[in-house]
Amino acid sequence: MKRFLITLIALALVVPVAWAGGLAGVKMDEKVMVDSDTVKLNGMGVRKKLWVKVYVGGLYLEHPTTNAENAAHSKQTKKMVMHFLTNKATKKKMDAAWIEGFEANWGHYGDIKARVMTFNSYFGDMDDGDVVEMTLVPGKGTTVVVNGATKGTIEGDDFAEALVNVWVGDTPPTDEFKKGILGE
Repeated sequence: MKRFLITLIALALVVPVAWAGGLAGVKMDEKVMVDSDTVKLNGMGVRKKLWVKVYVGGLYLEHPTTNAENAAHSKQTKKMVMHFLTNKATKKKMDAAWIEGFEANWGHYGDIKARVMTFNSYFGDMDDGDVVEMTLVPGKGTTVVVNGATKGTIEGDDFAEALVNVWVGDTPPTDEFKKGILGE
């Protein structure tokens, strides 16, 4: 029995942790591969609207940082993962929230407005348990995957920067969410 306990303890110390963080019952991997790049979990936050927990977001960066400018504007592979926690995120509410976030945090909204509308077309009503992954690769664009199905890719590094700014810009969903995904 003693040998068995020692083996269990040794395994617990040796086996790498499969996830770096957990929040509101959602666990996210410490790192993921995007093409040949490894991106690391920079931080996690809970997006709340009033008292409703809408989703847990996790921001992955090649070069983790607590600096919002670096997170949004650096030319590196990035990934945002959203795990929905409610059935109240309707398409109408999602569309309005995306537009509000882009307009409030991107001074050149007119330059990306058509792409924001295409981006919005990738989303429907979001349900508890739905997962959205947005992979941002410099020079290639922002690929959106909803529940494992690729919806499309939005071209332009400017769009990718604007998207990250939705969460870490001057007017984030909440300051708590911004701090969470920046690992503060």
